[in-house]
Amino acid sequence: MLIRKFLCLLFIVINFQVNATVKNTSGGFIDANVYPYLSDVNNDNTISINILAKLNNRFSYFSLVNLGNEENSDALSELNSFYTEQNLRWQISEGSPIDLTLQMNFRSGDDNDRHRVGFRWRVNDTQLFKSAFKAINLNWSINFHLKQFDSVSEDVWQMEHVFRMTFPALTNRLYLAGFIDHTFNENLSDNMPNNPMVAEIQIGFRVIENLFIVAEYRVNEYRRADVNNMALGLEYLIKW
Repeated sequence: MLIRKFLCLLFIVINFQVNATVKNTSGGFIDANVYPYLSDVNNDNTISINILAKLNNRFSYFSLVNLGNEENSDALSELNSFYTEQNLRWQISEGSPIDLTLQMNFRSGDDNDRHRVGFRWRVNDTQLFKSAFKAINLNWSINFHLKQFDSVSEDVWQMEHVFRMTFPALTNRLYLAGFIDHTFNENLSDNMPNNPMVAEIQIGFRVIENLFIVAEYRVNEYRRADVNNMALGLEYLIKW
């Protein structure tokens, strides 16, 4: 059953890639992640699909889709929840490390979608830091989601850190990547932080061609319990 699901997912990803390459893009990637093992929270996301496309006129597009299990079910047996981020970015000028950003969030449930506007600072593309970040093979950006539009009355905003690091001195098969979303002014219920953090730190090792084994440490402070989780799985990556 797991193998069939994974093959179906690869078929979808390859079709996405074929469609993307005939568009006017100057590069991008698609990766599909499947996590058959979750250590503590079995209704966490078990399938993730990420897409990046570099577009004309300094625009770029990035999206992620997370599919989650039904609570108390086996991994990948019941995918009844989803979360997606659709990001459109525009570099303000040639050579600038600053992008204006629009992020649209959609998820399972009612009255809980969120949309954000702000700007992204690509720290590793900043002239002052470029050589240092290149020397350690690290990409790091901070997206300042300054204004949020949703059903929440508070003046909520967010900082989103995204990073990726490779280790060519050791091997070209290994990477470390992840994100940290830190939200401010969001008033949650008792015994929960008012400035919650969500983070995923992933280490991947390429075993053959475009196939990686991955281990992912997750933090989700929107949960009352079981804030931490560990996921193990496979990733298939396509670049163009």
